[in-house]
Amino acid sequence: MPNRKRNRRITMPPQMEGYKPFGIPMRELESVFLLFEEFESIRLTDYENLTQEEAAEKMNISRPTFTRIYEKARKNIAKAFVEGKAIVIKGGDYITDNYWYKCKDCNETMVTLKPADHCRTCDSNNILPLDNKETL
Repeated sequence: MPNRKRNRRITMPPQMEGYKPFGIPMRELESVFLLFEEFESIRLTDYENLTQEEAAEKMNISRPTFTRIYEKARKNIAKAFVEGKAIVIKGGDYITDNYWYKCKDCNETMVTLKPADHCRTCDSNNILPLDNKETL
């Protein structure tokens, strides 16, 4: 019998919604999707220099599960680089301790302890929740 599925803890949202090759309009590109937990696996191991065991612990998942997520992320990134595709970061099965928002007016990414109804940078109320929590 398989173990229960643990919530994958993400501590920080990506600053960008994705990346694309230079000089090609987005409408002409195919996209590769990178889930938030895949982004987090790359951030923890390659940016924060944690071992896979340490990163798995931070994400509240087993080390073999972490390895599967990390390998999938690497394959998606490699596919985008080699085939000249855009990378879109969104979705997944994760939890956060904070509330995440993206301002549609100034593109500020906000992490707050409480739900927000406006951007702290430009005071716009045109914000989009990025996390899996209930919206206001």
